[in-house]
Amino acid sequence: MTAREFDLVLFGATGFVGGLTAEYIARSAPAGARIALAGRSADKLAAVRDALPGAGRDWQVIVVDASAPEELAKRAKVVVTTVGPYAKYGLPLVKACAEAGTHYADLTGEPQFIKECIDKFHDVAVSTGAKIVNACGYDSVPSDLNVYEIYRKSIADQTGELESATLVASIKGGLSGGTVASMRELMADMADDPKVRKVMGDPYSLSADRSLEADLPEPRATLAPASSIDPSLKGWVATFMMGPGNSKIVRRSNGLLGWAYGKHLRYYEVMSTGESLASPLIAAGITGGMVAGFLGGPILAKFGVGRKLMEKVAPKPGTGPSAESRENGWFTSQTFARTSSGAKYVATMSAQGDPGYKATSVMLGESGLSLAFDALSGAAGILTPATAMGSSLTDRLRKAGFTIEIKRSA
Repeated sequence: MTAREFDLVLFGATGFVGGLTAEYIARSAPAGARIALAGRSADKLAAVRDALPGAGRDWQVIVVDASAPEELAKRAKVVVTTVGPYAKYGLPLVKACAEAGTHYADLTGEPQFIKECIDKFHDVAVSTGAKIVNACGYDSVPSDLNVYEIYRKSIADQTGELESATLVASIKGGLSGGTVASMRELMADMADDPKVRKVMGDPYSLSADRSLEADLPEPRATLAPASSIDPSLKGWVATFMMGPGNSKIVRRSNGLLGWAYGKHLRYYEVMSTGESLASPLIAAGITGGMVAGFLGGPILAKFGVGRKLMEKVAPKPGTGPSAESRENGWFTSQTFARTSSGAKYVATMSAQGDPGYKATSVMLGESGLSLAFDALSGAAGILTPATAMGSSLTDRLRKAGFTIEIKRSA
């Protein structure tokens, strides 16, 4: 990569998550890092910059529209973007970064967007050396790194390929307007386009080579005692809203690594509903709601009264949980895995702070800093957190206060 004016540019700094990410990077970037904030409004960017701690107050601001980011990509070694819905606004920046050999990180949880990035720009990014890394927040860093670190431990232990892995998500957090807008855009795309419905329905739709996948079925809904996943668990589990998207990322990592995890790996995610007497009822309600949302959400998101109702009750774009709510949130992601030799592992990633906002700003910020400053592998193309940054990101998150443990349990 030729010398660039900036080590890192944060695009979308005036948005809710963008502002949180800017603050995190300002506190965490190494001394002398050349960083800029980019967006559509110079005044709003300046207001964000002026409220930042330390060296952040000296960062340059760059006015750029999402539809014309070519010059921005050429000026930066890394572009980190929070501008979504990505399917609506994100492709021009991916194209610009892939063509310019500029590393890129985003927060997307939109599989149809990632699929389009792969189809249009993977080969371009490979040719220029660009690492285009999707899903660098709560979608899908805990899922991706947990399996990657279990894989590394199993290699060190010589216990064979991974045959099964199930993530159990426990969370306390809220929603922002941006997240809801992305969900609404996805549902509308599903209503419009059968290709999007196919991407969402296929567990292997983001595969590095679909023809080489084992094509193992994925459960559509879950309602079960948690002990059915591992005897150490109590309470009940339900369908996890983010599971289908996260699973596609984990499977793409496996394929990009030459199916090193295991050619017949079954991967799935569920959500814990706790151990109270009401937990099975809560699990049933969540699973039923998820099934109904998947079937009826696309129509509600696109047409008439349903769309107006969603717009009325949902948080507005640019808004999100209060500072107190963000501080009081938390997440724990436990991945239970078994190898071909019968060895069992559990990987745990946890952190204090709302997973979609405070914790996500850490994950995205550290992803961008890793791409900018770490000595990483030569992998290029449309990558995943595990295949782009791997254990460099794991180490960074540990230093940032995350708990990340990988243990052999049998």
